[in-house]
Amino acid sequence: MVGILGSPRTGGLDAGSRAPFGWAPLVVLFVVGFVDRIEYNLLSGVLPAVQKEWGFSDTAAGSIPTAAALAAAVVALPAGYLADRLSRTRIIAVVVFVWAIATLGSGLATGFVMFYLMRVLLAAAENIDNPASGSLLADYYPPVSRAKAYGLTRVTTYLGGVGTLLGGVLAEAYSWRTAFLVMVVPGVLTALLVWMLREPRRGELDRLVATGDPTTAGAAMPAAKPPFWRQVRQVVAIPTLVSVCVGLSLLTLGLAGIFYWLPTFMVRTLGVGTAAAGSLSGLITVAGTLTGTLVGSWLGRKWHGTRKGGRLLAGGSGITAGSLVLAGALAMESIGAMTALVLLACSLMSIAIPNMTACLADVVPAAARGLGFAVLQLLITAGGAFGSLIVGIASDRLGSLSAGMYILVIPMVVGGLLTLGARASFERDAGKVMEDAARG
Repeated sequence: MVGILGSPRTGGLDAGSRAPFGWAPLVVLFVVGFVDRIEYNLLSGVLPAVQKEWGFSDTAAGSIPTAAALAAAVVALPAGYLADRLSRTRIIAVVVFVWAIATLGSGLATGFVMFYLMRVLLAAAENIDNPASGSLLADYYPPVSRAKAYGLTRVTTYLGGVGTLLGGVLAEAYSWRTAFLVMVVPGVLTALLVWMLREPRRGELDRLVATGDPTTAGAAMPAAKPPFWRQVRQVVAIPTLVSVCVGLSLLTLGLAGIFYWLPTFMVRTLGVGTAAAGSLSGLITVAGTLTGTLVGSWLGRKWHGTRKGGRLLAGGSGITAGSLVLAGALAMESIGAMTALVLLACSLMSIAIPNMTACLADVVPAAARGLGFAVLQLLITAGGAFGSLIVGIASDRLGSLSAGMYILVIPMVVGGLLTLGARASFERDAGKVMEDAARG
């Protein structure tokens, strides 16, 4: 049964097809991201219960995602380098199995130090599969359907809010350990599912789209690839990639800090119970993300090719407006008003989901996409590393959790503006990739 999912449809590859390998690979990679993000977000939902058991400070709590993100950042570029050279489906399958084991370790931890180390290991493992997934999607789906493909897989970053909900409910009904133990089984099953995926040829669809000739689609990519650091320099020399990656890094800094502490903010400030806070936070994130992704997909299709950097215009505008709305939400004194505004903010910012990563895939050559997505993941991880810690330190020193959350609104707005600025170079960078593909 190895490699039975994701084979070309009967009749071979077609330049006009939106899914020449079918939609099964997209479903599998969606499941990978969904299970991954649910597990990651469990900690936010169970945090009050974990703090109660071991009695550590907000600064210590905020440092868990920071240490985890730093570990993930260390492996990001090597993971991208390997994704451009080894079987990407095998990389993902092995990594998913490893983080399932780390999840088991989180639930069985006998003390705070062991728990801390398991979270760090899990984050490092999770970051290895991201470049491989990003590269695979571009080889399964041509440019015309990439916004949909990347939108559905990247939306899992926010749909992982289900993990916050699940964590809060299970922590209150049973124990916080139950939340982690429950996630081991879907992790192992997901690893088996990925193992069954077929590995597509790198750049095959780009050459097919660029030339329109199916006979050139099966040509192999050049075997010789530049050394690690030379390839890194080539990738970061792409202006659109740099603008989008830095912009999204600043956005992630804010989102990681604010949404990590959001359930705790509801408990402390608005008097909501742990289960209710986790449920509200999770449901808001899921509903807002789905709404924004649907709107973003529609805008991306409508504006791509009709407006300069149309997908970047849609995504950058949504990020900027959503960040400002989120700032207003934190000032609300009623849970109803706060819920409504956070929902609106999530919807606006999620417009970027189906557009940003599709743009990134368009401007990075097929042979270097693993490393291109590794650069994105590195900067996003670096941005997210300090958000929760900044809020935790501000809360301890200022005596106000909301003050720390407000600090992070400014970089979010800047991130949206930088993403809008990437419109200036997108068309040129994307055109170069197609020209190179046509030359073979």
